[in-house]
Amino acid sequence: MADRLRRQYYRNGPPHRAGADVSFGDLVKIFGFNSIHIGRWVQSAEQQQAANLFFDALCDLQLLLQVPEQVISLNGSLALTYGIGGQRGVCAHYQPQGRILALAKNAGGGSLAHEWFHAFDHYIASKMFNPAPPANRFASRCYLDGLTLHPHPLNALLQQAFKALYLSSDGQNESEYFKQCRTLDAGRQQLYLAMPEEMAARAFENMLQRQPLKNSFLVSGTLQSGAAKLGVYPDQQLSSALGQLWLPYFQGLGQSLRRAR
Repeated sequence: MADRLRRQYYRNGPPHRAGADVSFGDLVKIFGFNSIHIGRWVQSAEQQQAANLFFDALCDLQLLLQVPEQVISLNGSLALTYGIGGQRGVCAHYQPQGRILALAKNAGGGSLAHEWFHAFDHYIASKMFNPAPPANRFASRCYLDGLTLHPHPLNALLQQAFKALYLSSDGQNESEYFKQCRTLDAGRQQLYLAMPEEMAARAFENMLQRQPLKNSFLVSGTLQSGAAKLGVYPDQQLSSALGQLWLPYFQGLGQSLRRAR
């Protein structure tokens, strides 16, 4: 099982572990997660391989965003679960109540960046808007609801990213990507793809997958999958524009946090 799990994922990043094994306890110590819980049916060999995969993916995310470890755990507020519960057909999810990022045992790989951005989107809402929105609201949705931005250069970068994601270039209409997501939802008679928090998470993971550093446990399926061919993810032009806002945002956040140490 562990060998199969390892062969399933591709990455080209540096050897963060220098070939050594790590534990989920190491992830708590290094990144500062609130907690990590493993399902009772996760066998020891699989748990070991999963810990290595998580560690490499989170280190790669840290490298891509150029942030200190505390950003990955959202200042110690984020909890992780692996192989616990889950719903049929759902390989991963983020639960605002309790701030829990959950990956399924057999199908969670490739979803980590998407769910991490959900967690970030939720966490940053109280920092981005003033007065702070209700506890379970996402910043992406708060932006569309017209909440008042807390003045800060980093918040302004996030606001520009949300504007590029949801609005036309003149800011007067929906973006083409928003229209595409609404069309896809209408065809399925559901509201999901056009939910602002889902659009933001898909756009973020797509932007990451277009970067030179690759890790398919962190993100996969946003470029060549059937869903990608349907237009579920942003096109290259929009993704590039978002990368020019999101990546400087996280780099600036990382710099400010390091200066404050």
